[in-house]
Amino acid sequence: MDLHENENSLQPQEQKENPSEELFTAEEQLSPQSETVIAPEPEVKETPIPVVDTPAPAQKVKRRKLWKPVLAAFLILLLMAGSCGATAYGLNLYWKDREAKLLQDFNQQFKELQELIKDNSFTGNGNSVSGTSNVSSDGLTPGQVYAACVDTVVALKVITASNTASSGSGFIISADGYILTNYHVVEKGMTITVTTHSGDSYAATLVGYDDNNDLALLKADAQDLPVAKIGSSGDLIVGDQVVAIGNPLGKLTSTLTVGYISAKGRDVTTEGTIINMLQTDAAINPGNSGGPLFNMKGEVIGITTAKYSGTSSSGATYEGLGFAIPIDDILDKIQQLKEKGYVPTPYMGVTINNSVAGMGALVVNVDSSSAAEAAGVRAGDIIVALGNHGVTSVATLTNALQRFRVGDTTIVLVYRNRQMLELSITLTEKPRTETPT
Repeated sequence: MDLHENENSLQPQEQKENPSEELFTAEEQLSPQSETVIAPEPEVKETPIPVVDTPAPAQKVKRRKLWKPVLAAFLILLLMAGSCGATAYGLNLYWKDREAKLLQDFNQQFKELQELIKDNSFTGNGNSVSGTSNVSSDGLTPGQVYAACVDTVVALKVITASNTASSGSGFIISADGYILTNYHVVEKGMTITVTTHSGDSYAATLVGYDDNNDLALLKADAQDLPVAKIGSSGDLIVGDQVVAIGNPLGKLTSTLTVGYISAKGRDVTTEGTIINMLQTDAAINPGNSGGPLFNMKGEVIGITTAKYSGTSSSGATYEGLGFAIPIDDILDKIQQLKEKGYVPTPYMGVTINNSVAGMGALVVNVDSSSAAEAAGVRAGDIIVALGNHGVTSVATLTNALQRFRVGDTTIVLVYRNRQMLELSITLTEKPRTETPT
């Protein structure tokens, strides 16, 4: 190839379809030699491209934020420390106050003990020589009961129509001079005189009485008298300590005797009447009748009434059997004594005996026009219950009747001809004259 050809070859030519071929031709034309020796292309060994494992993109590890639980734990410890500190502070204050209170109580008790030691005899101020207490912590000693209550107890002197004198005791229930005592103490009295512990004497009149309960209400011509506190005999248990204050023998005024409740619910016959009683071993002597029986809080829980002593059929002597009417049995009768002068007594109108005691009360006679006759009770019936109260004897029937009022209607259960009969009875008022039960 010459230069002209090369020049011509540089002229623009038609565009060929294969650009690669056009490029190759141009290169040939530009070559300075006419003949182009094409050297064999060296054999190119294909070098294998090493396969490099591309590591997977590292996953982000979620790291727990440890500062949060650490902070929470720290705050909890801080709160606990603060709470413990506050608790310790509060306990410290409590025990300091407690220690001061105990020390104060001890000093007070020690002071009282020193005062008791200085007192080498009974002075009536409620302290004994030893200073020891015979009662529980919520009660008083016998001496303290005496000191608190003796001014509410009076001595009675009764002059009968035959100009004979008798004595007894009583206690003040109102500041204007109302006094309770036993009916048998003043039953035949024409004049009655009451004398207080301080020595003041007053004339008294009989306001009313209830012979079925041996109860009498007097009125002294006095004002501003100390009044006895009334308790409840229902709260007593056997073994409770009690105190009696009275006028034994009519000479030994304001005498204290101490004992215990020996039994409850004793049926005792006094003046021909059966009365429910408390039994006590506190000494009850003639002249004590009508006086109060106190519990160890200084509250009246009974009226001392009777004493049993003597010799049994076998020759054995017995003492220490005192009896008192439970205060709960008479409280509802006081107002009736004030208003009417007597207590209307429920009445059946039957005469009964104890020939079948243990089974019931045997009806011997039925009064005409009585409540029992209207109910259908007959002679020969055995009364075994009145209302909800079982009857096994004359005494239990009498006690059952006292649980009712005049006009009450109840059921009397009788045994007749081998059958139990329920009869409805409306109790009437017992006549004031002496009549059968």
